[in-house]
Amino acid sequence: MSAATLPRTSPKAASRRPTATEAELRGRWWRFTVLLVVTAITIVPIVAVVYLSLQPALGSAVTAPFTFENFANVFAGTNVLLWLQNSLVVTLITVVIAVSVAAPAGYVLSRGRSKLVSGYSLLLFVIQSLPIVTAVIPLFILFARLNLVDSLTGVTIVYVGSTMSVAIWMMAAYYDSIPISLEEAGWMDGVSVFGGFVRIVLRNSLPGVLSTAIFAFLLSWNDYLIATVFLRSDYNYTLPIGVQTFFQQNSTNWGLVMAVAVVMMLPPIIVFGVLNKYFSVGGIGGSLAGK
Repeated sequence: MSAATLPRTSPKAASRRPTATEAELRGRWWRFTVLLVVTAITIVPIVAVVYLSLQPALGSAVTAPFTFENFANVFAGTNVLLWLQNSLVVTLITVVIAVSVAAPAGYVLSRGRSKLVSGYSLLLFVIQSLPIVTAVIPLFILFARLNLVDSLTGVTIVYVGSTMSVAIWMMAAYYDSIPISLEEAGWMDGVSVFGGFVRIVLRNSLPGVLSTAIFAFLLSWNDYLIATVFLRSDYNYTLPIGVQTFFQQNSTNWGLVMAVAVVMMLPPIIVFGVLNKYFSVGGIGGSLAGK
């Protein structure tokens, strides 16, 4: 076909671009409004806590609108630093153990096809559906005989046990998204099953590992029920239990309470801020190029 016979496009048609209809624009604004309202509902309480923590205490000689007096009083006159240390130790140990056990267990759950694995999977499903409060009293009786009551070790054991079933399910679900053909290619190159798990599956499972770690972190960091039952001594308190010591029968210094609340919020915010960039699943797709 010659160039003279090719259909010509008018300049107006060439410059014409598909535009969003009025209904689509209205839908976008509705979605934006809903997201704005949800974000405001989430952020307003956090802003209020930070604002109250920076207000001068009642009867204070400070006249500035904002002050760090409450934080100074909390760190200097209370055991907040000790409670913070206890919470960090318990939480970090829980995260390390939960991820270390859930990573290989989830792999077996994902790749296994035997009746034993299916029964194990069903057992995990039943366990994770049970509320933790049903096991608190039996665990307290058992731990009392083992001298684990009022002990950070005992609380850590409970946290690890309560996170394990969900952590294994989370890892297994992420392993299911990784094609087994990648492992088969490694096996053909002489890689062992364990080597394929470590060098292929686990290396492509960073978002799943981080999600599991954050789940274990938040469960142990924010727990109040288990710590209330098992911890008795002031020097063994974690931060959620330590906050209640600031509430008195007739009056409460809300500035100190809010200062401790800010201290509790900082570690999760830091964790999410640092690890946010690693939540990506795009690396797996590149491994399947040309398939």
